[in-house]
Amino acid sequence: MRTAVADLDHQPRCYVIGDIHGRSDLLDRMVDAITRDIEQNPVAASLTVTLGDYVDRGPDSRGVLDRLAHNPFPTDYVALKGNHEELLETFLTRPAIGPQWRRLGGLETLHSYKVPVADLMVGKGFDEAAQALRQALPAEQSAFLGRLKLSLTVGGYFLCHAGVRPGVPLDNQRAEDLLWIRDEFLSSKVDFGKIVVHGHTPTQSPQVLANRINIDTGAFATGRLTCLVIEDGGLRFLST
Repeated sequence: MRTAVADLDHQPRCYVIGDIHGRSDLLDRMVDAITRDIEQNPVAASLTVTLGDYVDRGPDSRGVLDRLAHNPFPTDYVALKGNHEELLETFLTRPAIGPQWRRLGGLETLHSYKVPVADLMVGKGFDEAAQALRQALPAEQSAFLGRLKLSLTVGGYFLCHAGVRPGVPLDNQRAEDLLWIRDEFLSSKVDFGKIVVHGHTPTQSPQVLANRINIDTGAFATGRLTCLVIEDGGLRFLST
């Protein structure tokens, strides 16, 4: 499992951004908000973490990946992987998953790379679309996707895209659960060992519970991209 650890003693502030889903406009606004926050509340060092789901559903997946591949933040940066990045990568090598990806927003991603989608809308042409996407995907973006991590530990917080399987130690979680889990995790009241910060399941506003914090506020549909700020003094939020 591709994991990383950040020590809050050396990273006194961590900005954690929820699911972006092709909204490069909201990503730009969040970069500006983080920049202003640091100017108004200076710290010695800070880190930005994105929780995955950069592509699909929104109009500009290509623009989101292009920005993230070059770290647009005024901080150090760690990018985590979401289930929609897994779908994109799988489609490149196994176009047969095209019908599933199409239902989950893949057409919008293909359109952002100027890959024709008319045939896909009627259930054909997936092999040709995968070949066209392979040719259209810039090397920097492909490298960015290859660097994505599955989780990150920051002090007393465990960051991942979807959540964790109850009863399984955090350092032994399966990739499938970190990217896809929902009901078993969301309904659990157990202490996971650290507070799990996640996205994946859209909510009207951030959910702060005893064992988890959900910051997916459905940006692609609501225009609300949420950022959790973890710092020595506690928690707060930035939002578009």
